[in-house]
Amino acid sequence: MKKVLVTLALLVLSCVGFAQNIQLHFDPRHALHGDKISEKNYFTATFEMFKPDKWGSTFMFVDLDFNQSRGNIGTAYLEIARDLKLGKSPIMAHVEFNGGLASWGKIPNAYLAGASYATNLGGVNLSTYVAYKYHAFARVSNDVQWTVTWGVNLLNDKLTLSGFLDLWTENKDRSHATSSNDKKVVLLTEPQIWYNVTPNLSLGSEIEISNNFLPYNKTVVNPTLAAKWNF
Repeated sequence: MKKVLVTLALLVLSCVGFAQNIQLHFDPRHALHGDKISEKNYFTATFEMFKPDKWGSTFMFVDLDFNQSRGNIGTAYLEIARDLKLGKSPIMAHVEFNGGLASWGKIPNAYLAGASYATNLGGVNLSTYVAYKYHAFARVSNDVQWTVTWGVNLLNDKLTLSGFLDLWTENKDRSHATSSNDKKVVLLTEPQIWYNVTPNLSLGSEIEISNNFLPYNKTVVNPTLAAKWNF
């Protein structure tokens, strides 16, 4: 497993030149919540890219959590999404893949297909989609997800507010331990605030707020201290 994580990390690093920004977050979740949430505080590196073209746009990010002993990578998570134009319609087709690896095992893949819409309201860039979501758990879960993202620059571009909110369903039982098909609703949102020191360097914070998000079946709030380099 360690070799696989290292290989994935090197692959991501080799693609950094095509990313629009690199972020480094210090996550003090152990100091805030104790061992029930995390055995330690750790750093997370995020590599993020958004690329529009005449057919639509591509968005992807990779998170690497340095949460193992001596700061080794313990989790690698990837999301990649594509919006495809449908003629002159403001509605676009949306396809997406999520998945990753962790020191404790695999993060189950998820495959999404649906419809998206993007607009600008008073200088605020907004995008949303609704999609069917296939969770490749040991016991397959057929679900739906709604996502909204936002981004706006204020104070002559010195302040940036951005983030996303995901709301989805999934089986309570990911295995075959029971015969129950009961669902739960998962909320995950990560608003960000950035002070843009220069056009390239930003300092700020991301606040992860989740509910029913494994392995914590409750509401958890995890703020970070972060730096971002914009290409």
